[in-house]
Amino acid sequence: MTLTPRDSGWIEVICGSMFSGKTEELIRRLKRAEIAQMKVEIYKPKIDSRYSVEHIVSHNQLKMKSIMVNTASDILEQSKDADVVGIDEAQFFGDDLVQVCHILAKNKKRVVVAGLDTDYKGNPFGPMPNIMCEADYLDKLRAICVQCGNPATYSQRLTLDENQVVIGETDIYEARCRNCYISPEDE
Repeated sequence: MTLTPRDSGWIEVICGSMFSGKTEELIRRLKRAEIAQMKVEIYKPKIDSRYSVEHIVSHNQLKMKSIMVNTASDILEQSKDADVVGIDEAQFFGDDLVQVCHILAKNKKRVVVAGLDTDYKGNPFGPMPNIMCEADYLDKLRAICVQCGNPATYSQRLTLDENQVVIGETDIYEARCRNCYISPEDE
C-alpha cells in the first residue's frame, strides 16, 4: 500500500526509455489531479516543440495544455498558485531542476516529473539521476523492443549524429532491450 503524505508536498518521478509511456503516465496522473479539483500547472522545456508549443503530447497523441519555459527556475516563478506541478522532458533542464523540485515540494506542492533516465549512449541524462534520488516516489517504465519484443530500457539512436540532444521520434530512435541495443562505442 502506498501512503500519500498529508499536509505535505512530494516529488514523483516517471522515467524510462523513449516510447515507454512517460508522458502518457504524466498526463494520466495530472488529469486525475484535475478531477480531484486540484489546480494543475504543466511545464516543458523550450527545446522540445515536436508536437505542440502549447501542450505536452504523448506518442499516442494524448495531450494537456502546458507552458514552455527556458529554465527550471522559471517554473518556480510561474507555479505559485498550483497545487500540482507537472514537468515533462525533464532531462533537458539544467541541474537546478533538483533544487526547484525540492522547493516546490517544501511549499506543499505535489511535483510530478517525467524524463529519460539515460541518453542514447546509455549514460545518465541531465538532472534525472539526481532528481530520481530526491524522489519520494519513483517509477521506471519500459517500452517494447522493436527487434525482439522483450521489455526495452534503451533508446537506440538510428542516426550518426553524436550530439547528446537530438529531438526526434521513430525516425531517429527505437526502443531496444539490453540484448538488441548496440552501443555507439560498439559500432
